[in-house]
Amino acid sequence: MRKNLLLLGMSCLLTAGVASRAAVAAPAVTLQQAPDGKELIGRWDITVDEDGKQLPSWLEVKLSGFRTLVGYFVGTSGSARPVAKVNFDKGKFSFTIPPQWESGSQDFVIEGTVANETITGTITTSEGKKYSYKGVRAPMLVREKAPKWGKSENLFNGKDLTGWKPTGKVNQWVVKDGVLTSPKSGSNLVSEKTFNDFKLHVEFRYQQGSNSGVYLRGRYETQIEDSPKGAHPSSVLFSGIYGFLAPSEINALGPNQWQSYDITLIGRMVTLVVNGKTVISNQEIPGITGGALDSDEGAPGPIYFQGDHGPIEFRKVVITPAL
Repeated sequence: MRKNLLLLGMSCLLTAGVASRAAVAAPAVTLQQAPDGKELIGRWDITVDEDGKQLPSWLEVKLSGFRTLVGYFVGTSGSARPVAKVNFDKGKFSFTIPPQWESGSQDFVIEGTVANETITGTITTSEGKKYSYKGVRAPMLVREKAPKWGKSENLFNGKDLTGWKPTGKVNQWVVKDGVLTSPKSGSNLVSEKTFNDFKLHVEFRYQQGSNSGVYLRGRYETQIEDSPKGAHPSSVLFSGIYGFLAPSEINALGPNQWQSYDITLIGRMVTLVVNGKTVISNQEIPGITGGALDSDEGAPGPIYFQGDHGPIEFRKVVITPAL
């Protein structure tokens, strides 16, 4: 009898222990199956209405662990900025980011609603101004087959600005001795032709302390900057895809030297060869970079040169489009 009671007691204790462990484990299983805010997870191409001007922006939301939403945000200026936490409740979301290059001291506040594969809401800037926005899911841009390349074309004829247009009211771009030159900060320069996938060869020269960039499809900036050769590679320094992809090294020759970029863009995948050395090899560009012309990532776009950050020169611009 005493032995039977002892066995019964042990059985009850074991059963209680199993039940207790199951109760602890159960919430994790539930969270794995149904993370709150799953409809917001992904990449979004955003258009912001700033007093009638339609300006591009971008958002990526990810799941960290079982229940915390985090992300990256590209505003209408600046680089991609990390979002430590995205708050989500019943289809509504919000998050804050500190100012970067903008004036004003308060944090940006982004609020919105997700429904029917779109997001809508408002952005309150570091200056306290409020603008509305709308976003759609960004396309994957996956190419099922390797491209077949067409005929190479000189986008710069070495004589004048035929095939190009400045973005600002005042144009500072000139052609001198066969060189496309922006002698001072001013307008950016955009090609009249647009492209999907391509190989691009550009030769350029910058002055000490200057800064420029080559925009692919008008949306993804390949940074040109007077970065020290010994600098730690960064996405915002020489040959970085601005704010997203860092080169393997800073293979710059320095100011007042002619240098080259050979860029292959297929879908979102980019390869960058700098002065004959590959520094980015078939890496994905997640989204638009600051300074993009628009956020319509599925559409073809132009090549454009940044001219609002200091003097820059180009002497050769050759593109080979995919057929």
